[in-house]
Amino acid sequence: MAASPGSIARAPTDGQLRLITKVARMYHERGIRQTDIADTLHLSQARVSRLLKRAAELGIVRTVVAVAPGIHTEVEEALEAKHGLTEAVIVDVDGSDQDIIAALGSAGATYLETTLTGRERIGVSSWSQTLLAVVDRMRPFRVAGAESVIQLMGGHGAASAQTQGNRLLSELARLLGATATFVPAPGLVGNKIMRDSLLNDPAMESVASEWTRLTMALVGIGGLSPSPLLQASGNAVDPAIQRKLLEAGAVGDVCQRFFDSAGNLVPSDLDDRVVGIDPDTLRKTPRRIGIAGSKSKHKAIHAAVMGGWVNVLITDTGTAAELLRL
Repeated sequence: MAASPGSIARAPTDGQLRLITKVARMYHERGIRQTDIADTLHLSQARVSRLLKRAAELGIVRTVVAVAPGIHTEVEEALEAKHGLTEAVIVDVDGSDQDIIAALGSAGATYLETTLTGRERIGVSSWSQTLLAVVDRMRPFRVAGAESVIQLMGGHGAASAQTQGNRLLSELARLLGATATFVPAPGLVGNKIMRDSLLNDPAMESVASEWTRLTMALVGIGGLSPSPLLQASGNAVDPAIQRKLLEAGAVGDVCQRFFDSAGNLVPSDLDDRVVGIDPDTLRKTPRRIGIAGSKSKHKAIHAAVMGGWVNVLITDTGTAAELLRL
């Protein structure tokens, strides 16, 4: 069936091209308002608007995005495409682990400040130096940034470290104007019987029900060796178990759930001793934000992405390059 004459855009005549180009230059290059262009050229404002639209269709006006130094949108998009991430945020930083943690803290704070809507129920891992760096760099929200903030694993431990773990949750809740829910137990107990007894306590059952309602999780990604904060808390696995995990192929963890290089959970007796969110519930959380970087964590971060432990990643340029290589 032949197309009607009005359904095909006719090629503009030289006179029309001249007018389209003139209007485009006046608007885009000289900054003249559409109403003033209409008055100057004795056109209706509606026609000026149509001519500007036609200029874009003909390629007379093209949109060019100038990427500022230190911004890596192409790398972020490549990471998202390669690993199925919802979003990647790349921080232009190099140097020591502490330099990277500080930069990731700033990036994480900015990410939360620009993406939280006020309706989120946020789960937070307890023993992360990087998440502490995020909280230390956040500004208070003028209106509530979230409904609630809930610990994802036990927060009890050595007094000096517990203060830091509790500060992470309480300060984040204060900054967001949200309620804080703590896990009334240590992160790691002696055996399954103790763990089950704690989970069956009404207070813990209440926390566990909150885990199933999370809209996002904010987590660090650990290597096989515990961070200084986790080690100091008394909730880290002992060296003998670390060796067993290594032998079983473990490369890292999220919330003390250890996984191999493909991101698969490594079964061990340790899982029966963790007082925290279970792996299935964690990975069903809609937005799972991992904030981690440095060369020592490349394998763990790659595995966390591969296994779906996180679907939003905030990391450094060196780690991003390695993830694209793997």
